[in-house]
Amino acid sequence: MTLIRQLVNQDEFVGFYLLKEVEVKQTNATPPKDYLDIVLADGTGELPAKLWDASSVDKEAFFPMGLVKVKGLVQTYRDRLQVKIMQIRPAKPEDGVKLTDFIRSAPISSTELIHTIKQVIADISDQEIKDIVTFCVGKVEEKLEHAPAAKSHHHAYFGGLAYHMVRMLELGEFICKQRPFLNEDLLKAGIILHDIAKPEEMVAQLGIVSEYSVQGKLVGHISMASNWITEAAVRLGIGTESPKVLGLQHLVLSHHNLGEWGSPVQPQMAEAVALHFIDAMDAKLQMVEDALNTTPDTEDWTPFIRGLENKAIYRLKF
Repeated sequence: MTLIRQLVNQDEFVGFYLLKEVEVKQTNATPPKDYLDIVLADGTGELPAKLWDASSVDKEAFFPMGLVKVKGLVQTYRDRLQVKIMQIRPAKPEDGVKLTDFIRSAPISSTELIHTIKQVIADISDQEIKDIVTFCVGKVEEKLEHAPAAKSHHHAYFGGLAYHMVRMLELGEFICKQRPFLNEDLLKAGIILHDIAKPEEMVAQLGIVSEYSVQGKLVGHISMASNWITEAAVRLGIGTESPKVLGLQHLVLSHHNLGEWGSPVQPQMAEAVALHFIDAMDAKLQMVEDALNTTPDTEDWTPFIRGLENKAIYRLKF
């Protein structure tokens, strides 16, 4: 079976894949014709695909998180690879494929990631901050093992959110040693809490997001996490006007930096500045790593990366 990472322009292939996304759309022709706008995925990457002239049977047969057998042709459209589907059918039991074969996951096991996060929480010296973080993590502990960090932007796979947190905690530990004026407890807590409501913001199965929840659409993970901090303070008998509560809320509310990126306030504490740039560094470097890992070795340039101002990355060879 041909892996998605191995596909290049003009390849004709047959293989089994996961339907990560499926949407019925219409062409601009007169009269318009229905087609299926699809994202095919496996453990090595994903590619957009089109099934033109979709029949009424096609529109009922295919759905997200379904496995399919595809015969397709790889083409270049607007400098991006996409698949023209020539034949497609749902996978059958006798095909011997299972969903978990096609799920991409973090390079470190979820069990190890969760253990690391809990160990960092245990090492927080300020008891009130530790208790608030423990309360908020407890709200999503069951989902944290498999939750992605985003739908498509970065760490968008099984265990992606926990992996993002752990990588940020490693960066935070280094920066706190280099810049000892930073409050290490506060920064560690901010790293763990900044995206803690993501599992409630998105509806996900095995690390693949199908849609945003109602609460996610109407409130969003930033405001949700800030509300959880307030709830934790009330339940724990910590004053909601406590500097610690205020500091944690500011870290969460400002970590996207700008209003157009979702933050109602900009970073105005040293730890908030550090948190924003640690978050941005890990997310952007992960985008680069993912793009390089899912681009065939024969290609010098990755596809354009939306989160990097739509730039492609060049693979310098010696």
